[in-house]
Amino acid sequence: MEEQYNKKFLDALSPRSAFKVGLLGGLGIMFAIGFFVMIGLVVSKGVGTKASNEVVKPAEQIVNNGITIKEVTENDWIRGDENAEITIVEFSDIDCPFCTRFHDTTKQVLDKYDGQVNLVFRHFPLAQLHPEAHVKSEAAECVGDLGGNDKFWEFLDKLFGTKTATADLGKVAGSIGIDVNKFQSCLDSGQFAEKVQDQIKEAVGAGARGTPYSIIVAGDQLIPINGALPLEQVSIELDKLLK
Repeated sequence: MEEQYNKKFLDALSPRSAFKVGLLGGLGIMFAIGFFVMIGLVVSKGVGTKASNEVVKPAEQIVNNGITIKEVTENDWIRGDENAEITIVEFSDIDCPFCTRFHDTTKQVLDKYDGQVNLVFRHFPLAQLHPEAHVKSEAAECVGDLGGNDKFWEFLDKLFGTKTATADLGKVAGSIGIDVNKFQSCLDSGQFAEKVQDQIKEAVGAGARGTPYSIIVAGDQLIPINGALPLEQVSIELDKLLK
């Protein structure tokens, strides 16, 4: 009955009226479709907002002996056996002469305690004393990002004690096989400025008042090393832990 009624009604309309009715009907259908699409977008947006507000778990920290540092992870630059029993976390300034001295000492430590001790490098450039050190720290991060762990350390070895001008950092990067254009683009972008700044804050929070400042990590034990101690003094602490 309903279909017959609709047919009679449409037949009774003039062509112009029928066109208007058809147009209004089409608009109504489009409005309905648009309404449900809009609802879908709102719901989708709501889900996305909820996901972006999820709490991100902070990096784990080690706390002992009045010292707090971030645990060593695969994101750190590690020299030596990654599975070594003891880690030395070094906060250092590339332009600091005492850091250069201790940089050489850490190599001696790794040779003496091969497989037992490894080294982690974190940045602590002192801007007031060495205004270019922060840029060099960022440069080292760019090299590591582009070339990996071994290139990071190779670049670091070339910078320590050489007083390389910031204008020549690209040449040094290129000399160890890093794409100079990609390196310069990374450095100019300031991609790692925040990472370096975070490590400065971590060093200060861990008790650093100068460079180099290092911490021996053995399980949950944290033992500070203030300054550029020679191999003999560092060995005293390591030998105690390795007995």
